[in-house]
Amino acid sequence: MSLIDDALGQLQAAAEPDKAADMARYHKADRPYLGIANPVLSDMAKTYRQSLSLDDRLALAEALWDTNVHEARVLAAKLLEQARIRPDDSGAWDLIRRWVPEFDAWAIADHVAISGQKRLLADPSRLDEVEGWTGSDHVWTRRAALVMTLPWTKQNHPKPADLAIRDRVLGWAAAYCPDREWFIQKAVAWWLRELSKHDPDRVRAFLDEHGDTMKPFARKEAARQLP
Repeated sequence: MSLIDDALGQLQAAAEPDKAADMARYHKADRPYLGIANPVLSDMAKTYRQSLSLDDRLALAEALWDTNVHEARVLAAKLLEQARIRPDDSGAWDLIRRWVPEFDAWAIADHVAISGQKRLLADPSRLDEVEGWTGSDHVWTRRAALVMTLPWTKQNHPKPADLAIRDRVLGWAAAYCPDREWFIQKAVAWWLRELSKHDPDRVRAFLDEHGDTMKPFARKEAARQLP
């Protein structure tokens, strides 16, 4: 039995049709749903990460994604959810960047973003490519530029290079502020809210300069945890 057949068999065995219908209504993206809870998918991904070679894991992730089944795509993302992948140029980032233009809903996008965050931390030079996403016509690609850079909001003792990245991404966020798309406003607010826990002065300065161009709900959310 091939790896993809084995994985799809496990997914089908864990399917809960009643929950699948609820998930389809909740996520609203037009694709098959199996009704499998995320902890089950996390356990499957952990088993595969421990038992498969990197090449086999990458091939399985690609095949799972291409099924377009919600849980298969989440599992694909989770297969790459690893801080250290050696070699780092193995193809994990290539898969993630190929998936980004196919995002069409927040849940799958956020699972992939977790894996993307780890690849950006491993090689921050990839931010040069991510910066290009900020001008995309595809709202989920624009959003991904902020969600994948969230780790730079969370450092208590950032190095000068990390502070430079913070300021770089804040520049992207500033350019997003006039964007009326709800998911973009929400992403800007999310980035600022997380940063406010560790670097409140930067967030205050940002809101003083750009807050008036944000939607009121986003500005309020961005400032919600300022001390």
